[in-house]
Amino acid sequence: MTRPQSVPETTAPPGTLWTRMKADPQYAPEHLALDAIRRLGPEAADWHARMRADRPELEPEQLAGLAVRHFTNLARVSGAVSGATGLPGAVLDVGVLAWTQARMVLHIAAAYGADPAAPERATDLLVLQRVHRLAETARTALGVAAGRERASRIFTGDSGRPLAGVLVTLGVKLARMAGLKAAKRLFAKMIPGAGMIFGTWVNSAATKDLARRAGEYYRKP
Repeated sequence: MTRPQSVPETTAPPGTLWTRMKADPQYAPEHLALDAIRRLGPEAADWHARMRADRPELEPEQLAGLAVRHFTNLARVSGAVSGATGLPGAVLDVGVLAWTQARMVLHIAAAYGADPAAPERATDLLVLQRVHRLAETARTALGVAAGRERASRIFTGDSGRPLAGVLVTLGVKLARMAGLKAAKRLFAKMIPGAGMIFGTWVNSAATKDLARRAGEYYRKP
């Protein structure tokens, strides 16, 4: 498989992001989108600059195709290793999937000439990943999440909520962001054996569907 050059293989969200999402699970998608712009936007911009220098003959559609194939494969691998460690493992899998998909969208944006590190890309992520239907609603939710991120009280200490309840809320929110709309799909990933096969198929299908929407969106004049 041809993969984008200079794309690091670190696929998991950083620990600081997991801390924020665990502390504020209702706004987990918004926290992920904001962190993706900060961390993954520059990565996508660097990749695009290097690809343009190394392979100037490639059209935007071809560059986007390289990114789609690479990140769809990463999503498939993520699904293949899920299902063996119960609810925490399932939540980890959908978090990694949502993060991988965000990387893909930002690489697609860069391929079509959009600045992947621009603040409006966070809104694009939430709309393309169908967390919110409207850009205005997404911007409002991002503003709320940013304000809560700045409020240090949600980052320190234990929230006092049962861990299982936090994981369920976090898992459902991230599953929906990653295209796994039905909560039962999240819990199906927890079934040993069957969960691995199911996770591989679902992750790949959801990522391909997101790639199609992102390509249509960023191809617009």
